[in-house]
Amino acid sequence: MTDDLSMGIDLGTSGVRTAVIDASGTVLSSVKTKHLPQAPAAIDASKWWMTVQNCIIEQAKALKAAGHNIANVGRIGVDGTSGTMVLTDAALNPVTPALMYNSAGFTAEAAEIAKHAPATHITKGSNSALGRALRLQTNDPENRAAHLLHQADFVAARLRGTGGVSDENNTLKLGYDPDTGTWPDWFAKAGLRTHLLPSVVQAGAALGPVAPDVAAMLGLSAQAVIHAGTTDSIAAFLATAPLEAGNAVTSLGTTLAVKILSTRRIDEPQMGLYSHKLGKVWLVGGASNTGGGVLADLFDPDELTKLSEQIDPTTASPFDYYPLLQKGERFPINDPDLAPRLSPRPANDVVFLHGILESVARIERQAYDAIAARGGPKPKRLFTAGGGSQNTVWTAIRARVLGITPAPSAQTEACVGIAKLINAY
Repeated sequence: MTDDLSMGIDLGTSGVRTAVIDASGTVLSSVKTKHLPQAPAAIDASKWWMTVQNCIIEQAKALKAAGHNIANVGRIGVDGTSGTMVLTDAALNPVTPALMYNSAGFTAEAAEIAKHAPATHITKGSNSALGRALRLQTNDPENRAAHLLHQADFVAARLRGTGGVSDENNTLKLGYDPDTGTWPDWFAKAGLRTHLLPSVVQAGAALGPVAPDVAAMLGLSAQAVIHAGTTDSIAAFLATAPLEAGNAVTSLGTTLAVKILSTRRIDEPQMGLYSHKLGKVWLVGGASNTGGGVLADLFDPDELTKLSEQIDPTTASPFDYYPLLQKGERFPINDPDLAPRLSPRPANDVVFLHGILESVARIERQAYDAIAARGGPKPKRLFTAGGGSQNTVWTAIRARVLGITPAPSAQTEACVGIAKLINAY
């Protein structure tokens, strides 16, 4: 028999993190393993699985050091980056490279989708998840694929030894309607091989036991149950904030994502605004391509710390940047051709960093304003997840720009959030 422990697995941009919690939600241990090197144009999903295995092995060691055993984990759930997907065969071997959440440029696919989709639909645009799926099909000319799997689906499938299932959160941007519980009837006309689509269950729902060979290899109990996952930003919300209307979470990781709990669904896909179902309420928000990835590209961690300490957060920066690593934005501006704007660059790096931090905060404010303008709530309490939450100067800048002070949270890691989600089952 297993103890009442739950393990959450978070597939982030830079690596995999796992957390194990007990029935009360107390974190017993958490570890992180970096992703194996990948060629951006030829991402091998099998390497995600290898990294997950490595992380679970390290988690077993951490649990043992804390006086627990990995074999006592009874529930396992996975979250992943939203919109990242791959095609696999029936044995769960990738038959195409994976396409990441921030991939874009699917102009031909977008044109075909536009012929069949309603006037405003979540699948429209040259960076849509459906466009990604159609592009993946072109990399499978021999029709070897049996499953279209999101990143979290793929790892959960490898844990179970069987695929073909996803959750209401990961499938939303692909076009699944959580209100009606259906896929659009025009998908086949747009060219999608609809037999590849997964069946969809509620986020966190129990799927079935871990595969016996996987359990034996990783030291897991054969009775451990694999649960349906969610997206990384929703998992971060669940880790960070109480489920109360008006509570909001900004994830300041490699990218910027905002979510606010609402009693009503608000969708405006043409600007990258979506609502994810979470029980009987909705998490409204979107994800920008700005964020910590730009900072990491420009400064090393020590530089960021030293430069931040020299910034006066009470003073507004005069610089109006739009910090991006490359061309293309999703929300609050949905423009695949939006170019990065990081000029003029002052000679003083303190002044330059101040301008970047303030500009990201302005984009964050614009995101919440966009939700409120469409009938959504304004943040009553604002929490922050991700590495950017540790920068106290940035927090002070955000408080001034947003007009609300971000509240501290005991937990912010997405791996804790997915563990909390499955802990309720």
